[in-house]
Amino acid sequence: MINYDNGDPKRIQHTTKVHAYASLIGIGEGLDEETLFILESATLVHDVGIRASEKKYGHQNGKLQEQEGPAVARNLLTHIGGYTEEQMERICWLVAHHHTYHASEDLDYQILIEADFLVNLYEDNGSDDAIRAVRNDIFRTESGLKILDDMFLTDK
Repeated sequence: MINYDNGDPKRIQHTTKVHAYASLIGIGEGLDEETLFILESATLVHDVGIRASEKKYGHQNGKLQEQEGPAVARNLLTHIGGYTEEQMERICWLVAHHHTYHASEDLDYQILIEADFLVNLYEDNGSDDAIRAVRNDIFRTESGLKILDDMFLTDK
């Protein structure tokens, strides 16, 4: 992804941070090795729809990322190799839904959303009200809540 996003340090930094937080949360939540591998792979390609959206539409947003990202992700994963069809399907599904926020029973999906929010709240200078709203409305995992609280809500 560093090569894919070359010349764009902000996107590279974003991707690596989301990956790190997702890995921490996934390990903290006891994900099995296969699910953690899929989650970590998905974090590395979760925003590949940005460039495709900008090229196709002249701008990007979360919904366009979800729309354009899976095809780009599949192409990258196929080029890299080593992924089964089932793994690629799940990774592409995660990419196609990472800006659709609703309570999820799928732990890998929930963790991807939480990790992306941890990074976005910092990068976008989220207000205290926004952070508390995200905490109440989005976060569900014990590990994600702990990181969010330790990072942003030290008055707890």
